[in-house]
Amino acid sequence: MRRITGEAKDETLIELHSVTDSHTGDGPAVLTVFRTNLHSDENGGNSVDSLSERTTLPGNTETEKLQQNKDTVFFRDGVRRVDFVLSYVEDKDGEKKQERRRAFEANLEKEGLELETEDKSDAKDQRTYFLKIHAPWNVLATYADVLKIKVPFKTSDVPHGQDVPLEWLSHPFRLPEHIMRPQPDYFTYPFDKTKTDFFLINDKDTFFPPSTRNRIVYYILARCPYYKEGLKERDKTGIKRLLSNGTYTAAFPLHDCRYWKRARNAECESERYNLYQHWARFLIFYKEQPLNLIRKYYGEKIGIYFAWLGFYTEMLFFAAVMGVICFTYGLLSYEENVSSKEICNADIGGSIVMCPLCDKKCPFWKLNSTCLSSWQSHLFDNEGTVFFAIFMGIWVTLFLEFWKRRQARLEYEWDLVDFEEEQQQLQMRPEFEIQCTNKRLNKITQEMEPYLPATSKCARFCLSTATVIFWVSLIVACIIGVIAYRLAVYAAFASIIKDPLRKIQLVGRFITPQLATSVTASCINFVIIMILNFFYERVAIWITDMEIPKTHLEYENRLTMKMFLFQFVNYYSSCFYVAFFKGKFVGSPGDYTYMFGRWSNLRNEECDPGGCLIELTTQLVIVMSGKQLWGNIQEALLPLMRNWWSSRKGRRHPENHYSRWEQDHALLNFTQLGLFYEYLEMVVQFGFITLFVASFPLAPLLALFNNILEIRVDAWKFTTQFKRPVASKARNIGAWQEILNAVAILSVVTNAFIMAFTSDMIPRMVFLYAYGENETMIGYVNNSLSMYKISQIHEDNMPEERDDWFGNSTTTCRYRDYRYPPGHNNEYSHTMQFWHILAAKMAFIIIMEHVVFVVKFLVAWMIPDVPTGVKARFKRERYLIQEYLHNYEVERLKLQLSASFITEPQSGMSLLTDKHEMVSECL
Repeated sequence: MRRITGEAKDETLIELHSVTDSHTGDGPAVLTVFRTNLHSDENGGNSVDSLSERTTLPGNTETEKLQQNKDTVFFRDGVRRVDFVLSYVEDKDGEKKQERRRAFEANLEKEGLELETEDKSDAKDQRTYFLKIHAPWNVLATYADVLKIKVPFKTSDVPHGQDVPLEWLSHPFRLPEHIMRPQPDYFTYPFDKTKTDFFLINDKDTFFPPSTRNRIVYYILARCPYYKEGLKERDKTGIKRLLSNGTYTAAFPLHDCRYWKRARNAECESERYNLYQHWARFLIFYKEQPLNLIRKYYGEKIGIYFAWLGFYTEMLFFAAVMGVICFTYGLLSYEENVSSKEICNADIGGSIVMCPLCDKKCPFWKLNSTCLSSWQSHLFDNEGTVFFAIFMGIWVTLFLEFWKRRQARLEYEWDLVDFEEEQQQLQMRPEFEIQCTNKRLNKITQEMEPYLPATSKCARFCLSTATVIFWVSLIVACIIGVIAYRLAVYAAFASIIKDPLRKIQLVGRFITPQLATSVTASCINFVIIMILNFFYERVAIWITDMEIPKTHLEYENRLTMKMFLFQFVNYYSSCFYVAFFKGKFVGSPGDYTYMFGRWSNLRNEECDPGGCLIELTTQLVIVMSGKQLWGNIQEALLPLMRNWWSSRKGRRHPENHYSRWEQDHALLNFTQLGLFYEYLEMVVQFGFITLFVASFPLAPLLALFNNILEIRVDAWKFTTQFKRPVASKARNIGAWQEILNAVAILSVVTNAFIMAFTSDMIPRMVFLYAYGENETMIGYVNNSLSMYKISQIHEDNMPEERDDWFGNSTTTCRYRDYRYPPGHNNEYSHTMQFWHILAAKMAFIIIMEHVVFVVKFLVAWMIPDVPTGVKARFKRERYLIQEYLHNYEVERLKLQLSASFITEPQSGMSLLTDKHEMVSECL
């Protein structure tokens, strides 16, 4: 593009030579002339109104036939690639925004970027302008040098690896080689503009891949000011601010083609099409992921996420298999469950009268009414559960250690070994530079840089901490409200289900008041969780912005910690209540414990005679499954509906009328925090399958099915529903690694306590080996229930309706505890068996934790974080790089000396001797 300026001050001609599509080859090139009117504004600047008037050269009348295909990623000349697109519309506040755009675009041109505008008359909505940006070689080379971007200088001769035995078994899961390795392996080195002949530059237009080009352009856009020359207004800087104030409506790099067919231009890579065909379709869920192609198209940061998600899903397969085995053991040992048989037996469970479970509304009841729930509890509360809890503690360690090895291999293959966080993640945020006006000397760089004063930092930190504490307290208050609901509604369910006049007897056989209360409370809790999530996400972003973190890495880490703390309390608090508090502080019939004191009449909940583990299972299944279902709806259906609504008119246009930038403009934005939410979703799921897995061995299986779907949904979403994100680098998964380590350690403790205090495993084992007849479980149910004299029950605890269904045949009722019966010298005090069981529980916790932790640390010590082969290949590569770079410098110095020797006049033997000595020293 060249500007032709005439004599008139207010007229400029922009002459563009456009070429025909390389595939059509029809007709001669068309020379299009655009007339641009420049008007002087009140400040003396020049403004570009529009590029609206178009004429063609004489002799070219068939413009429609020769019209260039608009589904392209090139400028009108068909040579320069579109590296970034900005869109804007004219509105009521048009003059101010137009002035900002003029200043911004002028500064972009000063940086060396080339611009081309698509008039609104060419847009499908007749109101949107598109500004296409191209970065020429000089700009790319300059900023590649600044950002220390690694580029190839020699083809790698390091082999990929050795052949694996029985590799043919994995062929059905493999993808074609050109998809798995879209480009050859090279030795790379940070780009140096002064050594362009050192690198493998065959074609300057294609040397930097599109992902690198859009990253460089975005770096410029984020730091380019939009104030006029001579006026320093620090807050008027960067594309983010222009997007927030509506000057531009969108800023995005282009996809290289439509996802359902290849690009017509052979120069386009059609990588989006390959990703859709070999990655984003659900029917190929069993195939491996093309991680190298993902990294090439989207950048290392997104590539690392999908590598981690894929590895996590692979490891879940082993946990799911073991969970199914434990669940199958529960099914097969169904008939050997002596405790459930005794409960269901009419002569044993049918003759045991239980004390009321709540005041006034709850009647006396027979033990065999809980027959079904006791059978259900046995499926998850059996001897295999202990083994599975220990296995999961070791599995977590193996997962984290093997991921470190996989991550180390990716760091080597993706040239991230020498990647310094300071180059990308630790670059100062433009928001920090704008808002922090104070400056001080950096002791390392010896340059003045902005900083946030300690007083301001302290005040912001205190406000942020207070906000987080308030929201966490709000969650706790909501959980207490749900607990109060459970206590209040239990009596209502008890009276409804047991009322013979109600026509729900068929349901009443299968649903106990405990189960009905647990299910409804879990559903209410899930709704509260989603509502609080909606508000807190915005609060967390606001307080993190308010803290003004200095770097991108610091911003992400702070937001990660705030969000995970909130999600941890929000999602897991109800499970913690059922696991460690429900049924533990009930009291006894003569001295019941109330939640807010006796005046509240909210008596603490009791567990079923089969234990509280089945209720924890119910809570876990509802919250975990509900979250996964809602997450998939949000990720799949909502983007699809939004994009359909926004592009429903444009889809009717033929391809040559619906340009590539318009197609991408209709897609959803992939925000800076888009990947953050993906990680958060998976880490919360990781907490469910580790912290409470002892209560539900099938949790890893549910997670496995969800993740198989999640990978393809995310792939489909990235490929078809989102604008192409700006490529960015990342060496690892960041702060999420430390969170996973913390959850892994906590999971050992929680599972040990679940097995000891929530499960009935320890009391059964103590009875079996210390109190049972001939080491059998016969008589366990009777042994685990204590007696209380009905006449001693306080009137407030007695049911309102005194039924005679137990026929006054007994003067005592039973309750879950180990206390002496009435008439004993230590009436209603704990028996020695209670203390034996408590000691066994504490011993089990200590032994299980120590065994698992010892195995964990032993496994972590035995498995090196970096594979030996990767270390050797990295050392080999570094040696070859140093050798090659040394030879290059020597050869360049020889050429320089030879050139100076030829051009300079002979000045005697002394000069010649000095040059020979210099060459000898270099060699």
